[in-house]
Amino acid sequence: MILNHLNGSFLNSDKEWIKIRDTECNVKDCLIKKVLVLAAIPAICAFIGATQTGWDIGDRSFKFTVGSTIPLVIGFYLACVSAIAILGKTIHWMADTYGTKKDLATCVLLATTVATPLLLSGVFAIVPVPWVIFLTGLFAIAYSVYLLYTGIPIVMSINPEKGFLFSSAVLTIALVTVVGILIATVILWAMGLAPVHV
Repeated sequence: MILNHLNGSFLNSDKEWIKIRDTECNVKDCLIKKVLVLAAIPAICAFIGATQTGWDIGDRSFKFTVGSTIPLVIGFYLACVSAIAILGKTIHWMADTYGTKKDLATCVLLATTVATPLLLSGVFAIVPVPWVIFLTGLFAIAYSVYLLYTGIPIVMSINPEKGFLFSSAVLTIALVTVVGILIATVILWAMGLAPVHV
């Protein structure tokens, strides 16, 4: 369903955002059927890339042990799910400020649709070539930001000016969430959860 929304938002974004706005779904269904499945894509691909394929940097190749990679992948998966849930809750919480009100499930669905390009770009972690990951990640970020700025005004039923401000506030929260995840990663690696090379 989310992939249909993503394809539709690329081809005809206004109509697709209206479909998303009118979609009936509860938070449990949104999380279980969409977020938990989509967040597994980059986690599984990163695990395969780190343990089986290996990173090629310059003339050296790096592979990590399975035992040291599993906790990192689980943490990455939980971070993806948590980040989407936080963004959905943030959108729901900030709706009053911008003169609108939507249920939490719609806000989580909006956050999931916006995050989908980033999660799908994780497929490229199977063959971890740094410049490919960088370029696909850059495209995914740009497309996610585009989806955020086009989707918020339509899904939240507000005018474009308020939508721009609302989207900018959500983007700020997303950046703070990413920085928080990076800080947590550094702390956990310093505590001994760093990957071990084969």
